[in-house]
Amino acid sequence: MALYAIQRLLLSVLIIAVAVCLLNIMLHLVPGDPAVMILGPRATPELIEKTRVEMGLDQPFLIQMATFFGNLLRGDMGVDVFTGRSVTTIVMEALPFTLALISASIAWAALIGIPLGAYSALRRNTWIDRITGILSVGTISIPSFVMALYGTLIFAVWLGWLPAIGAGEGFGDQVVHLILPAFAVGVSWVGYIARIVRAAMLEVMGENHVRMARAFGLREGRIARGYVLRIAVLPAVTLIGAGVAHLFSAAVFVEVIFARPGIGALIVSAVNERNYPIVLGAVLITTAIIVLATLISDLVIAWLDPRQREGL
Repeated sequence: MALYAIQRLLLSVLIIAVAVCLLNIMLHLVPGDPAVMILGPRATPELIEKTRVEMGLDQPFLIQMATFFGNLLRGDMGVDVFTGRSVTTIVMEALPFTLALISASIAWAALIGIPLGAYSALRRNTWIDRITGILSVGTISIPSFVMALYGTLIFAVWLGWLPAIGAGEGFGDQVVHLILPAFAVGVSWVGYIARIVRAAMLEVMGENHVRMARAFGLREGRIARGYVLRIAVLPAVTLIGAGVAHLFSAAVFVEVIFARPGIGALIVSAVNERNYPIVLGAVLITTAIIVLATLISDLVIAWLDPRQREGL
């Protein structure tokens, strides 16, 4: 288990390094001079050249990459070209808002989706199962930004129950402001999780150890909880771990629609301004979180499933 964790950790570091290299290449392929975008068309050539030197854009690409990785090993991701503040500070100020949004979204989706999928599997081919399937497929097919727009229209504009923009001040106010964004991001995941848990439970209920438990006279409820659901949730854990990237992309749209501070809104603003240090820092942190979530999901699966542990 420890060797597997070390191997996964080293692979995660390699993935992050490759992602940063690819992002640097893509940013440099974007047309236009970042210094001109920052200073405006009326800036003098001398001022543009000075800004390019300060940003390190006068150096060859490989030297820029080597300098970035060298600074990164010291915990330095550069400074914001507009404010002169540390990129690390700016990203860490925005990160908690996005993490709160993603955590709340996947938490309520899992709390509803797992029991819904399990109950649907236990009531296979009944009217409850059919209704659950229709609702699940319906929610999966609706993009998060559409749910955000209609959620705002109904609950904020028409009914006036919830705030439409901002993140709030104070814990209670922040929770209220989080309801609509978390609903918009998490609603499609209810359907994903419910369908995967249902399919996994139906598969596990046909395995030999479940038949043996029935032969010994165990109750169906105990079999479902102790022998079926524990294995059936493994695909859902995998889905959540692999779906963190999708959650971050959904959070970008939702944060823009609800005018929430966060990593997504920060990246959108930095890309529009050609603020390369902010883009690199924000994407680096986001990539690290996505890779870490995948690593954690793999370790949780290995811990829950004895067959996985035996193979490590």
